[in-house]
Amino acid sequence: MKGEDEDMDLGIRGKRALVCAGSKGLGRGCAEALAGAGVDLVLNARGAEALEAAAADLRARFGVSVVTVAADVTDPEGRDRVIAAAEGIDILVTNAGGPPPGLWSDWSRDDFIKALDANMLTPIALMQAALPGMIARGWGRVVNITSGSVKAPIPQLGLSNTARTGLTGFVAGTARQVARHGVTINNLLPGIHDTGRPVALDTGVTKAEGISMEEARAKRAATIPAGRYGTAAEFGAACAFLCSQHAGFIVGQNLLLDGGAINATI
Repeated sequence: MKGEDEDMDLGIRGKRALVCAGSKGLGRGCAEALAGAGVDLVLNARGAEALEAAAADLRARFGVSVVTVAADVTDPEGRDRVIAAAEGIDILVTNAGGPPPGLWSDWSRDDFIKALDANMLTPIALMQAALPGMIARGWGRVVNITSGSVKAPIPQLGLSNTARTGLTGFVAGTARQVARHGVTINNLLPGIHDTGRPVALDTGVTKAEGISMEEARAKRAATIPAGRYGTAAEFGAACAFLCSQHAGFIVGQNLLLDGGAINATI
C-alpha cells in the first residue's frame, strides 16, 4: 500500500522540457523537480562544465534523458541552437539573469535594449518557437522565471523592472489566447533564495557594513516573514506543479515565492 506521504503524481512522466539556465540556482531546482517527475530534459546554460556536471547528476539520479546545449540563450546564434535541440518540447521554462543595478539617470538607450533583449525578447522568442507545436498537440506548459520586482519595483534594478514587466504584459495577453488549446503560460516570481545571487549581495553587505556573512544573512532573513531564505528545491517544486496535469486551469498568473517579503494584499 502506498504511503500517504508519497509524492503527488504530476502526470507528466515522459514529457519533454527545455529548462534555460538549468545548471545552477533556481533553474537547477526546476530541472531537478521536473526530472523527479519523469520528464526528459533539454538543459541549457552558458558554462559547459557546470552544465555537463548537472546533466550527469540528473541522469544518474532520475534515469531521464538529458540533452545539453551550452549557449547564451540571449544571443541569437545560441538561441537558435537551443531552439533546434528543443524541437517538439511539451514544457518550456525560461530563465535569464537580470541586468546590472544602477540609477535611472545612468542608463542609455543601448542599456535598455540589452535588458529588453535578455529579459523580455528572449523568453518571447522561445515561446514563439515552442507554442505552435504545443498548440498542435493540444497540450503544453510554459513557466517564465521573472522577479518579485514585477509586483513591487526594486529601485536600483530599474532595467530589470522595465524588461520583466514588459514580459509580464506579453504573457498576460498571450496566455489567454492559447489556453483554449490546452496550453498554459504562467510566471514564477522569486524573492530571496539561497542561491549564488544572494550570496553575492550578502558579500557586498559584509564589506559595506563590516559584518560577518552570518550577520548579513540574518539581517536579510529578518526582513522576510518566513524568517529564512527560500530553497531552489521548493522553487523547483512550484515550477513542476505549474507544469503538471493538475495546473491546467491556472492561466496567465504571477506566483510570488518570496516568503511573504512583499507586503501586498493582492
